[in-house]
Amino acid sequence: MSKIHQIQIQITVFETENELSKEDLFLLHEARKATERAYAPYSEFSVGAAIQLQNGEVVLGSNQENAAYPSGLCAERTAIFSASVQFPNEIIETIAIAAKPKEAIDFIAISPCGSCRQVMSEYENKQEKSIRVIMEGESKSIYILSSIADLLPLKFTKESLKL
Repeated sequence: MSKIHQIQIQITVFETENELSKEDLFLLHEARKATERAYAPYSEFSVGAAIQLQNGEVVLGSNQENAAYPSGLCAERTAIFSASVQFPNEIIETIAIAAKPKEAIDFIAISPCGSCRQVMSEYENKQEKSIRVIMEGESKSIYILSSIADLLPLKFTKESLKL
């Protein structure tokens, strides 16, 4: 007999960015600035990410496109991989993500793609500590999740590889 299981996630919604802490607002602004460094000639959709490390460093990333589409890389992964290279043993505390189309004035609601969710989940598992996520929400609101697990509740991990 089948059963229905419910999966719940928790998202804290701030109506405006003015409700954020100074630290979260700074990180969100850094992610927004990182959109200006995107290389997005094909989609004309710029995404920026800013990672706050436990040591206080902030590492940025932006989407980098390529005419051979699978060869490009999303902002979240460029930021995480860069942080891993520059600060290999440092804990990632928070990642902020922002996006806007080329001609847009305002940033738009954005959520990481599946590949980015999986990569962020891997780093969360690796460091054995949750990574907070700050994202642009609807109508200029801001969403904060306490863990990548809230974005990927049925995640694939190294335990999934064990037979």
